[in-house]
Amino acid sequence: MDEARFHDELVKLTQIGIALSSQHDLDALLEMIVREARHFTDADAGSLYLREGESLRFAVSQNDSLRARLGAEGERALFSEFSLPIGEGSIAGYVAATKENINIPDAYAIPPEAPYSFGRDFDQKNDYRTRSVLCVPMLDHRDRVLGVLQLINARSQGRIAPFPVEREALVRSLASQAAVAVNNARLTAEIKRVHLDTIYRLSVAAEYKDKDTAQHIRRVSHYSAALARAIGWNEEQAELLLYASPMHDVGKIGIPDAILLKPGRLTDAERSTMQEHASIGARILSGSDSPVLRMSEVVAASHHEKWDGSGYPLGLKSETIPQAGRIVAVADVFDALSSRRVYKEAMGIEQTVAILVKDAGSHFDPACVEAFCGILGQIDEIRIRYRDEG
Repeated sequence: MDEARFHDELVKLTQIGIALSSQHDLDALLEMIVREARHFTDADAGSLYLREGESLRFAVSQNDSLRARLGAEGERALFSEFSLPIGEGSIAGYVAATKENINIPDAYAIPPEAPYSFGRDFDQKNDYRTRSVLCVPMLDHRDRVLGVLQLINARSQGRIAPFPVEREALVRSLASQAAVAVNNARLTAEIKRVHLDTIYRLSVAAEYKDKDTAQHIRRVSHYSAALARAIGWNEEQAELLLYASPMHDVGKIGIPDAILLKPGRLTDAERSTMQEHASIGARILSGSDSPVLRMSEVVAASHHEKWDGSGYPLGLKSETIPQAGRIVAVADVFDALSSRRVYKEAMGIEQTVAILVKDAGSHFDPACVEAFCGILGQIDEIRIRYRDEG
């Protein structure tokens, strides 16, 4: 490889590394790693395996030839997750065990004495011919194997060719950059998980004396995020609402126990005091630079407003109510009606949805109710996943 081309390859590799470091969603990152590695080497296909203990889990596969023939859905249907042991036997397993590159000109011509072999079942079943294979380990900064990147069928001048030997070091470097990005994505995911768990626990603590359960808070959180996506919010915005909505009733911490725990019907004066929890919650959450807390403030203040202006605390009407509040209003009431409490039985899903539909245009934003009804399958999955214990 001449010096000018080598310089261009390094620049391209650096650009790929920057792109990988900016992606923190693990599934999207894995797809990006394979795609960028294939583009870098002009490979027809590629796969990625992640290490789990002493096994490799098949995580991603891409194949241009099969996609052109079968379409994107048909291509995806061909691949299912499986695991293989780290060690001799498979090409990927051997690479993970030895941390060595394997560059094979023809997968069907591997010598029988080699410590690894290539299975032809997939090729035969799908009318595909695997020839050249370049398989490299994904090593982190401590030289630990996080996974294996496997590229198939390098293309050169319109034909399948072996992967150039001088490309191996560059692809290995790309795989190491990918390993760092995978580690960072996993760390980000864990931080987010712990952050959300902390929010749930603090929200439960704030409402500890109320009769609502921790699972109610989780359900409302996930219902709200699902509804946000359904009405067109992007994933970043929906995730923000996932984190913000658990604090919708945090202001109940400021309501006297005599009112909060009263088993019977509230008087008009008591009801007026109870309604102050929306403003109290907004004040508790106000003044922060955190996007999550800023949205939490909006949700706390507005999720009891009604579309026709009869809600509280400000009597906002229709689209003057922040959309986050309109979303959480639907999620909160749906869960309150469809969940069992010590003072009532759970209402059936059909009956609950019928109430939402009846009150669309008076209590609820009609667009939110319509979108909610369109994702009842997702809503029911969330309801079952976070059902109350006992």
